[in-house]
Amino acid sequence: MQTPQKIAVVGSGLVGTLLAIYLKRAGHIVHVYDRSPDIRTVEFSGRSINLVMSNRGWKALEDVGLDEEIRKIGIPVDKRAIHLQDGKLNYQYYGKEGEAIFSLSRGVLNRKMVDLAEAEGVEFFFERKIWDVTLATATLWEGETEQGDWTELKYDKVFGADGAFSRIRHRMQRQSMFDYSQEFMKIGYKELHIPANADGSPKIDIHSLHIWPRGNFMLMGLANLDNSFTCTLFMPIEGENSFESLTNEEKLVSFFATYFPDTKDVIPDLVRDFFRNPNSYLAIMKCFPWTFNDKIALIGDSAHAIVPFYGHGMNAGFEDITILNELMQQYGDDWDRIFKEYEISRKPNADAIAELSRRNFEEMSAKTADANFLLQKKIEKWFSDKHPEKWMPLYSRVTFSLQPYSEAMAIGDFQNEIMQKVLKMDNIQESWNSEEVENKILELLE
Repeated sequence: MQTPQKIAVVGSGLVGTLLAIYLKRAGHIVHVYDRSPDIRTVEFSGRSINLVMSNRGWKALEDVGLDEEIRKIGIPVDKRAIHLQDGKLNYQYYGKEGEAIFSLSRGVLNRKMVDLAEAEGVEFFFERKIWDVTLATATLWEGETEQGDWTELKYDKVFGADGAFSRIRHRMQRQSMFDYSQEFMKIGYKELHIPANADGSPKIDIHSLHIWPRGNFMLMGLANLDNSFTCTLFMPIEGENSFESLTNEEKLVSFFATYFPDTKDVIPDLVRDFFRNPNSYLAIMKCFPWTFNDKIALIGDSAHAIVPFYGHGMNAGFEDITILNELMQQYGDDWDRIFKEYEISRKPNADAIAELSRRNFEEMSAKTADANFLLQKKIEKWFSDKHPEKWMPLYSRVTFSLQPYSEAMAIGDFQNEIMQKVLKMDNIQESWNSEEVENKILELLE
């Protein structure tokens, strides 16, 4: 336990609510502010991508005994189901037997987290707009409008968990020596929906992440608890085969008939969903420092927003909390030191998962349909099963271990160099699981 302080968390998303639980358990008075209505009272759909929980996220939940509660609302997913344009379906298992990520509806999970935080004694203040913060005194400024009258709210500490367009970070950006970058990808996304069958059974396998890879665009689907699927169409915003080009029902139906013919019977409301749901955009946001003295700290997307192609936005944010909590245990009331070590520890790992997530769009949208890539994955799995102490595939390092992201990326790059040499071996398609290939990898690893 630390000396109790009065702490504000701005943002009632997943990272903000879990952080609030940790701070409450450490003995603090915790208030959470959010400009939106209570998520438990609103319909949540139209611009969502289902979340996947992996080891880093589970670790943060296990440390406060909440993992079993969350497992009840998730669906284990142990493989990719790759839908090729010619109708073929390939499966690619993620890890070793028994290893799976969990598909979770963002809305269902967020509602559950708010319930759990309230049960701990965290106080929530919804529909309260925070416009600014005085960094030196941890004073929040709240009001109905940005130009209107504001009320001051005094705290000992403020955590900015208010997402990629954080108001807390906005104030920090106006200091000297504050680095900030924001990059929008040229790809947008739109939510679509696969309902369950009339008898409640699923139309496609619920234990797979379904991918329809088509080069520079793709469709993706993850199961919900009611056996429906939340699907996401990722496409360029402009140009050929883009959101800009699909302007009417005829073009949309023709496009899906050409590129996603096997979805005709499973997405019955394609036209309605496509033209009703908004286009959403993807940004990568980096900044540093993440803290101001012992008063203010950024966490989750407000410090490091990434694109969703590795499924690690939430997992990386939850890991921020794990590291922060370890430092709180280690240094007690020395918040200066806690904050400094927190940002120094997390920054390189946040940058690494941002880069890995960017790269994974290419893997999911193009490489999963590429014979050479599939062969590489097969060889890696075979060699890893034979020599688990010498080779863990990059995906497993990121998803099924707690190895720092920056280390996982460096080792993954080294392993990929080895695999490019192996794929150039004579007759590799036939001899991929031979002693010769095994020895070649062992030699390259030395």
